[in-house]
Amino acid sequence: MKTKNSLLAVLTLVIGLGTLTSCKKTQVTEKDGIEYTYVKEGSDKASNGDFILYNLVITNAEDSVIYSTLDQPFPGYLMANDSLPAQNGMDEIFLNLKQGDSITFQSTANIIFSGNFPAFLQGEDQLTVKLGAFAVKTEAEMQSYYEEVMMAEQAKSAERAKSLMVEQAATIEAYAAEKGLNAQKTENGLYYVIEQEGTGDAVTPGTTMYVNYAGYLLDGTLFDTSWEEIAKANNVFNEGRPYEPLPVNVGMGQVIPGWDEGLMLLKKGSKGKFLIPSPLAYGEAGAGAMIPGNSILIFDVEVVDVQK
Repeated sequence: MKTKNSLLAVLTLVIGLGTLTSCKKTQVTEKDGIEYTYVKEGSDKASNGDFILYNLVITNAEDSVIYSTLDQPFPGYLMANDSLPAQNGMDEIFLNLKQGDSITFQSTANIIFSGNFPAFLQGEDQLTVKLGAFAVKTEAEMQSYYEEVMMAEQAKSAERAKSLMVEQAATIEAYAAEKGLNAQKTENGLYYVIEQEGTGDAVTPGTTMYVNYAGYLLDGTLFDTSWEEIAKANNVFNEGRPYEPLPVNVGMGQVIPGWDEGLMLLKKGSKGKFLIPSPLAYGEAGAGAMIPGNSILIFDVEVVDVQK
């Protein structure tokens, strides 16, 4: 891993630091002059090609956490490489980490983030960093560890999704009642309204449907549409994109699960509305700046053509 980029580019970090209570020794980096203190000094330096895992917490002058690894699924790590030169003081600290190191230091946001500090900070803001290296792993051990962590995270995510489906079902039903929508619910939890029946045979997986749509957040904010007039009416018209029906091979996982299931309920000429809980939409991650994580989505859809 290259450490010459900003600290946040050193991958996702996690695990947590204990309370720092005593100091062992203090050193100063040759670059940037960062004075850092070993609360506890480890002894095992990773061999070239092995990975050292670490955790990190950054707080501001008010002791508010501005970046923490505690809510991340996977810890920070870097591959040991004695030939990699340090580009700055942060590199010096990270490249010399040993298993068992517990380090704390203060510096400016500009130095800590190598100039790429978050917009809510000023370059001269004083920040405190707490850093702990907790394990060294070979490449094979790293792969196994990664798989274990990801499997555990997937299980946790699935449990959270179950709870959200129940919680958001109540929200969607209240929304439908408020809007006077006679919404039906599928076994998977999708709510839908068929406003105009289409014609022809029922669609099957792999069928190409050409769909016009408008997507909204629950508060009515439009985040995307294939209808030019709706884009203009909501002041989101983009001259650089075509406004035309979207071709979708339904039932093939090309679109969010709520669309995949909902479109299978429609035929050529159908008009409808999908009310999609977030686990059947973009889930915890959301999608871009317009769709926050765990967002319920509302879609108006029209199937203009079907081709098998």
